[in-house]
Formats: sequence, C-alpha cells, structure tokens
Amino acid sequence: MLNPTALKCLHHRRRQLAQQIDQPVLLWSGVSVARNFAANCFPFRASSHFLYFAGLPLQNAVIGLEAGQLTLFWDEPSPEVALWHGPAWSRSALAAQIGAEAHAPLSAVPHWAKQVASLPASTQACRQQQSEWLGRTVLENRSCEPASESARSDLQLAQAMVQLRLQQDDFAQDQLQQAAQITVAAHLQGMKTTLSCPSEAALRAEIESVMMAHQCPTAYASIVTVHGEILHNDVYPHPLEPGDLLLVDAGAETPLGWAADVTRTWPVSGCFSSTQRDLYDIVLAAHDACIAQIAPGLEYRDLHLLAAQIIAAGLVDVGILKGCPDELVERDAYALFFPHGIGHLLGLDVHDMEDLGDLAGYALGRQRCDRMGLRYLRLDRPLQSHMLVTIEPGFYQIPALLNQPNLREQYRDCVNWERLAHFRDVRGIRIEDDVLVTPEGGQVLTSALPTQAAAVEACVQASKS
Repeated sequence: MLNPTALKCLHHRRRQLAQQIDQPVLLWSGVSVARNFAANCFPFRASSHFLYFAGLPLQNAVIGLEAGQLTLFWDEPSPEVALWHGPAWSRSALAAQIGAEAHAPLSAVPHWAKQVASLPASTQACRQQQSEWLGRTVLENRSCEPASESARSDLQLAQAMVQLRLQQDDFAQDQLQQAAQITVAAHLQGMKTTLSCPSEAALRAEIESVMMAHQCPTAYASIVTVHGEILHNDVYPHPLEPGDLLLVDAGAETPLGWAADVTRTWPVSGCFSSTQRDLYDIVLAAHDACIAQIAPGLEYRDLHLLAAQIIAAGLVDVGILKGCPDELVERDAYALFFPHGIGHLLGLDVHDMEDLGDLAGYALGRQRCDRMGLRYLRLDRPLQSHMLVTIEPGFYQIPALLNQPNLREQYRDCVNWERLAHFRDVRGIRIEDDVLVTPEGGQVLTSALPTQAAAVEACVQASKS
C-alpha cells in the first residue's frame, strides 16, 4: 500500500519528467524468469525505471507517461491463477493504488501513441515484446551519437531519468532509511552470532534471516567470506577459523525496491591481531576522512583521491609502501592494494542506474580514465544535495594483482615485499557506509553499525556474556 506521501512524490516525479521530455514515454516492468521450467521462476524484480514512476512492483505491466499523467497497462489474471496464487487486485484497483489517471489492457499499448521514448526492458521476453509493439529496437548503446530520431528520444529519456533519480525525494529517503535500518540489524546479528557459527554459510543464514523477517530480499548476492581479497565473492564453502578476518558485504532491499549496501570486516575470534588492527585502522581513517568531507559541490573523484592519499600514507607508516605518499598516489601504487573506486550511487539499484552505462555515474562530457587507480571509478561527478552514495575504502592482497610480473617490475621501488609478508593474515578489509548528501554535509544512514575496531570487537564478543 502506498501512503499519501508516496503518492504525492510519484505525481511530482511524473510532472518533473514531463518538464524534461515532451514525448510520450512507455516503460516495461518485466516478467519472472524461469529457473529451469516455466512454472518454477526466480523471484520477480520489477525494472527500477518502472518502479520510480509506478511505485509498486507490478509484474508484466507497462506504464505510459504523457504530460505528467500515467496510464497503467495490465491484464488481470485468469480465474485459474487464483487457485495457485490467491485472489488478485483488479486493474482499476491497482490503477487507483498508484495514482494512475487511466488504465487499459496490455493489448492497447501499441495503439497508445505513435512516437514514444522508452528504455530497454529488463528481460529478454519483454525486450522482444517491446520491439514488436514499438516497431523498432530501443536504444541500448548510449556511448555513440544516436542515428535516428527515435534513438535520440530514447537517449533524451535516459538523460532525463538520470537527472531525476540522482536526488532522492522524501518517499525515496524514507525507503532508503528503512533499508539501512534493516541492514544494520542484519549485520549486528551476524556479529553477535559469529562465535557460534561454524561456517561462512551459517553466518550468511543468520544475516539474511533478519532481512527475510522484514520481508526484504537481499539487494545483491551477499558477500560473507574469509577470503576478502575476492572482491565480489558470492560462494560460502569455508569454515570460520580463529585468526580469520571475515568480510561481510550485505544489504537489504525494501519490498518496494530500495537498496542498502553495507560492508564491515571483523575478526572471527572477536579480537583483531596487531597486523589486522594496523591495516583496519588505515582503512577506517580513509573512510572517516571521506565522510567528513562530503558536501554539495564536492567532486566525488576528489574523495577517492583523498582515500588513496590516506591509504598510501598509512601503508608507508607500516612499512608496506616506500616513498612519498603524494607520489605514490600519482603513480597509482596504492591501487595495488585498493584497486576499486571509493563508492557509487545508491537508490533503487544497489549501483544506481548502472543499466544506463556511465550516463548516471559520469558527468556530461566525462569519460572513464585508463589510469590504474581511476579506471574502476563508478562515480565521477560533483555531489548534489539529496544524492545517496556509498563510501567504501579497502585494503586487499589480491594474487591476480600482486603476482603480475609487469606490476611487480613497475612498482619494484615502491613495495617492501618482505614487510608485506608480515601481514599475511589480512586478505581483505572493507568498511562501507551509505551516506546522504545534505546541505550541511553527509548524513550516514548506517551510522548505528559500529566501525571503530574496539566497538566491532565488543559486538562480536557480546555473545560470550
């Protein structure tokens, strides 16, 4: 059910779109995808662009937007469906729920408007339907100049979508706060049950059980691993052993599709070793400094370079890197241990609007850089009030990087390999929070989850008492 505040925001979004694009717009919600046979499907997730204007995750629906007005196209399920899935809403009731001014069956879509703008549907079946009904392919390559009028309209729609979704309105902020609170509770459950969990898989179950209890799916495949050097590790076969560091990157998604994205790293035994603590504090210093600098107008790339400078200086202090921190950043030597960007946009998508390529992440006229330390930046634009971003510096010992002969040669004068061997009990550390940009600075939505090493240790050890 959408409350009056949510409906007010939906109507405002639709009016804003009409101010930016003067053509009718059609957006597809998507359909469930079969796991192995037609009746056994993966959980349905509606297109984020559809959700932004419709509010509810309706399956196999299309919305038409024109002059700020919304038409819902949807077919009511057959009576037989109620046998397996229970009674369904009527189309008129759903239209009223989302504040649609009109509604019609799906068969009316091809006749609704002659020239429309659209974005690629999220599933292959819907993309085929989209092409058939529109009589053309919807623009997918946004990196080159559109060759047709319809492609230019699609690109204009994508650009308008970015401008609208970059800043989170009241409805979005309420949803994102909910996602953050549930995610914090899930991580705390993981911390306090670590000492009694025999394996990564068992701990993952504890964490995700909190999300399930709130009827929230995970916003992405949870990372619960003692191999934190594998950046997007989504397997859970390892036992939890004393001396291991556990990296947990897990976030809830509200039933209406809004995501959180949080990472913490903690010792399985409840106490960091001296080497683990040294590197943890370096990552935390970068994390805290970046959050302290957040303000409207600040270049996000500058936050990344700030984190790089702090990490480089910290690694010099502990003897892993050699040289002047500023020069190490200039040469990208720090990226041997911190190869990814400082964070990304967050909203309806955990990496918000990345289906639009770099249109969202990169300001107009900017392109990705091939520098080792900057090539993986997901966000390179000035911060704006009401943007939601992640801040997630890290330290990793990734064999695929550290064992490359060309990199070892390039940075032979920068790395003390013998000293690095003393830190072999640190595979990966990441600390990530979700930060809303406000006129006054940064508001950490996930601040209730501790980051200070002593507080993290206390959470893990709490189950002893």
